[in-house]
Amino acid sequence: MAEQRGGTRDGGRDGGGRAAAEAQARGATPEEALAWEDLVATARRTVADGLVVGTSGNVSVRVGDTVLVTPSGVPYDRLAPGDVTGVTLDGRQVLGTLVPTSELPMHLAVYRSTGARAVVHTHAVHATAVSTLVPELPLIHYMAAALGGPVRVAPYATYGTDELAAHMLRALDGRSGCLLQNHGTVTHGTTLDQAYDRTAQLEWMCRVWLTAASVPGLSPSLLSRRQLTEVEERLRGYGQRG
Repeated sequence: MAEQRGGTRDGGRDGGGRAAAEAQARGATPEEALAWEDLVATARRTVADGLVVGTSGNVSVRVGDTVLVTPSGVPYDRLAPGDVTGVTLDGRQVLGTLVPTSELPMHLAVYRSTGARAVVHTHAVHATAVSTLVPELPLIHYMAAALGGPVRVAPYATYGTDELAAHMLRALDGRSGCLLQNHGTVTHGTTLDQAYDRTAQLEWMCRVWLTAASVPGLSPSLLSRRQLTEVEERLRGYGQRG
């Protein structure tokens, strides 16, 4: 059985106190209990949006020095507040009794090497298809700038291994998303919403490139690195201020 942190703490989201209380009864802090709710919602969204099938893919979020992560082999629609699963940055389980995702080495590698607070891994169809064709997603759209530049493909390695985590880190250097050859996608962000949105954008770009490249006798026009740099500069001032 995993090590448990004792004590039930008060706190919880208004209107969602029962769910938060159940997670806290398992040793989670109020912040961890709320983060677990958001993590489960994000995991379920990957299924609803067709980015994963069954229990493939996984989601994590960092709260302080604890990483909350989806457990291995459990359908997301069955996850409950009491299933909260958390580990330290060195992989020691401190919350829950369910076995963490087999891709834990990949998630922890991101947190130890970047300022990420959330990671989303999927087996999205179009992105996985692209990962089998090219070493880097061609610059089909300027939204590549939102991921830090051209999206690289990490060489294949067996799932759940340190080798795969190492390949992924090299592909993520200077990026917030990459493809895993014959496997899927990894994105990270400062929030679960941001990490998820980056996954969705990556899958969409892969779909656009595959669609354009499939037209017989024609090749899609691609952006230059200079054009992408111009977009990167504009994105720094994008969105609402204040």
